[in-house]
Amino acid sequence: MSHAESFQESGGLKTGWAETSITPDQNVVLAGQFHARVSEGVMDPITATALAIESARDGGTQGQAVMVTCDLASIPNELRDAVRTRIEFTLEELRPSAIFIGATHTHSAPDPRLVPYGMEPCSREYRASLPSPRSNPADAHKYGMWPPIDLGTMLPGDYLEFAADRIAEAIREAWENRTPSGIAYGLGHAVVGRNRRLTYSDGTTKMYGKADVPEFAHVEGYEDHSVYAMMTYDRAGALTGIVVNVPCPSQVSEHIYQISADYWHDTRQELRKRFGNDIFILPQCAPAGDQSPHVLIGKRAEERMWRLKGRDTAQNAPRREIALKIADAISDIVPYAEKEIDWDPVFEHRSENLDLPRRLITEADVEEALAEARPAKEEYERLVDEIENSPGIREQPRWYTDVTKAYRLMERGERVRKRLELQKRSPSFSIEVHAVRVGDVAFATNPFELYLDYAVRIRELCEATQTFLIQKAGCNGTYLPSERSIAHKGYGSIPASTNADHGGGNKLVDWTVDTLNRMW
Repeated sequence: MSHAESFQESGGLKTGWAETSITPDQNVVLAGQFHARVSEGVMDPITATALAIESARDGGTQGQAVMVTCDLASIPNELRDAVRTRIEFTLEELRPSAIFIGATHTHSAPDPRLVPYGMEPCSREYRASLPSPRSNPADAHKYGMWPPIDLGTMLPGDYLEFAADRIAEAIREAWENRTPSGIAYGLGHAVVGRNRRLTYSDGTTKMYGKADVPEFAHVEGYEDHSVYAMMTYDRAGALTGIVVNVPCPSQVSEHIYQISADYWHDTRQELRKRFGNDIFILPQCAPAGDQSPHVLIGKRAEERMWRLKGRDTAQNAPRREIALKIADAISDIVPYAEKEIDWDPVFEHRSENLDLPRRLITEADVEEALAEARPAKEEYERLVDEIENSPGIREQPRWYTDVTKAYRLMERGERVRKRLELQKRSPSFSIEVHAVRVGDVAFATNPFELYLDYAVRIRELCEATQTFLIQKAGCNGTYLPSERSIAHKGYGSIPASTNADHGGGNKLVDWTVDTLNRMW
């Protein structure tokens, strides 16, 4: 029986793909570091890729979902809502709530956030309370995460509108491109992410700590080198697109001053070289709050091998290495997965606003955070005075680096103080989460930089054969650390880095497992 004959006209799966550039044509502030970085050109384009899925039964629609991934550091709620509003008024048959958007978590893309990291949209009041000298709160809000200093760039809100237009258009195109399809899936392996938290003999942990010191004891947690892939096929059995799910942010080039999709650009190029230029690639960042592509253990040996392989620069060597490893894993998966293409998979999509308990802040936490922020506040005020009294400073290369870093470090302390006040009024906060079943495969989202411990539990407790987890899909996307990492402290686990602790993490695990298993 042919693929076409096996597809039942009364039911089956339809998929549609689209990709668009979300690369701005103006300079922007890049997200990902404590100091601002004004883009100085484009290393490689950043994109948004959409996969529309519709399942039909008995001549009617059974369910729908649109998965989108953007080469961005995060997806604020304002961007998600702007996209959905555009869809609501232009595409009546697609429910806006069926759309979920994730980020590859590159640190070399425009920052579309309009409120401070991890805070609720009501943070206009929070912004007004910051000790920012000579600033107008309404004016400051224009600059999103950054101080109210004109850097001569496209403002975050303007980029958000630009990106929302492009993403919505890609979603419309993907939806209109739906055709009868089949799916296949498989598992491969590639060393991409590595645990970035090193623990020392005093029981403390440091993100990106040094291993070549006597005090180094061990790497704090697990590493996951799995590569999950789901392929889509047209009725002739031709491959049309690949969802590639890897537990690692795209942060090899995280310190550059150029716009870049990081290793996903190299990976897309390599996959298209192997599978065809018309293939769509949808990258997904699986839980990787404690993972990174940077090599902390065995770095000398790694760098020697890059040299022997003729990799061109220290910057591009690991990007190229990662791209080849992921492409090798996909090349190994596809021929075997194609033996079991499912032309009529069970499909279900559920979403919910899930309330999680806040990580409770103590007076001692506030005092410690404010004490750490006090020198930054003094430095920020000094630098603002210096810039205002010496206009020539603005003519110097990257003149804004120190003042923006001081502002962000100052803001961290204030954020902890405001959290103490907020938890008295509202001891929980809400996140949007999605769960999808496509045949024997599950997908589930969360907005956090989720530590790997939680992902391992979800995958092992879920009845799906493979569970694709997607982090950085929504706002409130602070770190969500494991219980052991909270005990070890360090960036990514302290109060200033987190909205929730392991109590919230456990609730997220329970919701994800229970919701997915009810689909089976």
